[in-house]
Amino acid sequence: MEIETWDSLEMVVMEFEVGWGFVEEGIRKIKNILQGRDETNFSAKAYINFYTIVYRMCSQKSPYLYDKDLYDKYKAVFEDYITSVVLPSLREKHDEFMLKELLKQWSNHRLMFRWLSRFFDHLERHYVKRSKMPSLSDVALTCFRNLVYEEVKGKAKDAVISLIDREREGEQIDKALVKNIVDIFVEIGASELDYYTEDFEKFFLKHTSAYYSRKASEWILEKSCLDYIRNAEECLKIEKDRVAQYLHYYSGEKLLKKVQRKLLIEHASQLLENEYFGFRALLHDEKVDDLSRMYRLFSKITNVLEQVSEMFKQHVVAEGTALVKQAENSASNKQVNITSLSTLKSQSFVRKVIELHNKNLAYVNDCFQNDSLFHKALREACEFFCNKNIMGSSSAELLASFCDNALKNGGGEKLSGETIEEMLETVVKLLTFIHDKDLFVEFYRKKLARRLLFERNASDEHERSFLAKLKLHCGGQLTSKLEGMVTDITLARKNQASFEEYLDSDPHVDLDLDFTVTVLTAGIWPTYKSFDVSLPAEMVTDFILPLGLFLCSHCLAKLFEFCFLFQLNCVGAFKEFYAAKTKRRKLTWIFSLGTCIVNGNFEPKTMELIVTTYQAALLLLFNTADRLSYSDIVEQLQLSENDVVRLLHSLSYARYKILTKEPNTRSISPTDVFEFNLKFTDKMRRIMIPLPLVEEKKKIIEDVDKDRRFSIDAAIVRIMKSRKVLSHQQLVTECIEQLSHMFKPDLKVIKKRIEDLITREYLERDDDNPSLFRYLA
Repeated sequence: MEIETWDSLEMVVMEFEVGWGFVEEGIRKIKNILQGRDETNFSAKAYINFYTIVYRMCSQKSPYLYDKDLYDKYKAVFEDYITSVVLPSLREKHDEFMLKELLKQWSNHRLMFRWLSRFFDHLERHYVKRSKMPSLSDVALTCFRNLVYEEVKGKAKDAVISLIDREREGEQIDKALVKNIVDIFVEIGASELDYYTEDFEKFFLKHTSAYYSRKASEWILEKSCLDYIRNAEECLKIEKDRVAQYLHYYSGEKLLKKVQRKLLIEHASQLLENEYFGFRALLHDEKVDDLSRMYRLFSKITNVLEQVSEMFKQHVVAEGTALVKQAENSASNKQVNITSLSTLKSQSFVRKVIELHNKNLAYVNDCFQNDSLFHKALREACEFFCNKNIMGSSSAELLASFCDNALKNGGGEKLSGETIEEMLETVVKLLTFIHDKDLFVEFYRKKLARRLLFERNASDEHERSFLAKLKLHCGGQLTSKLEGMVTDITLARKNQASFEEYLDSDPHVDLDLDFTVTVLTAGIWPTYKSFDVSLPAEMVTDFILPLGLFLCSHCLAKLFEFCFLFQLNCVGAFKEFYAAKTKRRKLTWIFSLGTCIVNGNFEPKTMELIVTTYQAALLLLFNTADRLSYSDIVEQLQLSENDVVRLLHSLSYARYKILTKEPNTRSISPTDVFEFNLKFTDKMRRIMIPLPLVEEKKKIIEDVDKDRRFSIDAAIVRIMKSRKVLSHQQLVTECIEQLSHMFKPDLKVIKKRIEDLITREYLERDDDNPSLFRYLA
């Protein structure tokens, strides 16, 4: 039917039957196009004419105003088309073919709505808006939903789930079809997802749970634990991809949770605790890839991940405890000599602990993706076994000895600078696990002093680098004295160069020997014994006697800034130099740190003996006597008997027997007589004669305990001064918190220090409540 132009219809009142006849002709053409019977589209002129007719019918005055009639007819058009065309075509098809037909009819429905919405645009903009009726799009959607969707939703849901199951079993399916059908479930609810969730998602998730429950039961019986884990990971990946490919993103998290529950959570204990392929077995066998896979699978499951981290902690504790037990067993072996025992304690054990820490830290960083839960587990595990004692030696002492060996010149291994730095970095990390950090610092300070004073450190750069790492991790309070010691040595070298320039520039000073002085700051260095030893004539004059032993032309003295020396001309020269350079500073000379080179004229050959000042003083006594009794030596040197015994033992019964003793026994007694051993010889021309080591550990521990009492006192006073009134429990808690970075205070000690502070009137108890303390200003 050809429609007249606007001009010919302008003044004519249009009856409803006439106008609707024109519109109905256009609707018939739309149906033919949708069913493939007409391939020609509407021209622009035709669109304008249809729009014009609807406009006239909605713009005429009553009784010729047909807007409500057109609105009803619009709805009837969709209902009629659905009833006569859509539903019959859907009812005769099933499964995937039904889905394809549904998609086709849904597409046709949307296309039909788009065309009709242009015809009835004026109705939409005026009548619908004015009367607050449902929009034309809502009417079209409601028709399809009530007539088509409600009838086929169950079949469509089952067909889609069936296709997904086929894909899960490895078949290829039409993913685009599935996506489009799922989109119908989404779009049918307009802006809401109620239809999607209630009519599809709920059933799909339930079916997925059942599917993977069956799969899990099959795999757990048929496959190994590792294969099960690999399959589970692959399934989770596939389901995640499935959401991205054709499901609504809203279902993603819920779908993965269902799969995780059925494949992982319900079988977590069985998978993790499997004897051969469980989490502990993977750690033991160092299966890095499988550990990473297991973490990825359980990382989103909070409760299970906590269980995994606890298992990791137990594994590290077991390995660390095994190292401790192994070290104790080796140390208790009677065949192990003192030297190898020392090496075991300070080197082998610490090195194994470092390897253990590095290995498990690599697991945390690489396999467990730097997860804080596993960092915490590793820290707690290391704290457990790193604070155990091994044959009476604390971890603090072992770490200090290990650092000393690593930083010592010729420490046993030729390590590159980079290797040493990495090793020291790990030591600092291990130190953070140790409770008694102050004890480590005190042991380390003793060993650092010996390295610096006797020039046994491999590199000042390594020393400073280690202190910088220590300061970064543990704070400047621990490292202030150590840094001062290294600075003192640097300044002492500059001071020695200035002293040598002073000697060269003064023609009146001629020492006739090499003389080195190291000036140090008192207070930051360990304390050393200082005796006014009675030196032999050779050590206080410039004469060299022609007897069995004489002073060589080289000597080395160590002193504190308030510290040591032995040759009078040298003493006077240095005092004069130092007094001119500084003011109001007193030098106290410490003989116990001096070193001398003494020539020994033995019958086989003359040898150079590197000895301490005290050893040299004792040896030079034999220049004036062939035999000396124990009491004679004590009387002439004027040292304590314990020191004399150490000196005599080093010279008469150690490796180098410079003196012979009567009677020839291992112990030194007051009745012994000593004689210079003229027949002594050695393949080396220069030898060093060490003194027997003095057991310093007991004194170090006592000093640390004393310092701790002062620290606890200071912390308590600091807290009470700030809080004024505090309960006993709160005071103890805050005290422990303040001191934990240095050491772990003993509760009994804190209680004693509180009582002592009460006695000294820093605190007082409340009269009514004995557990309440007040600060006394």
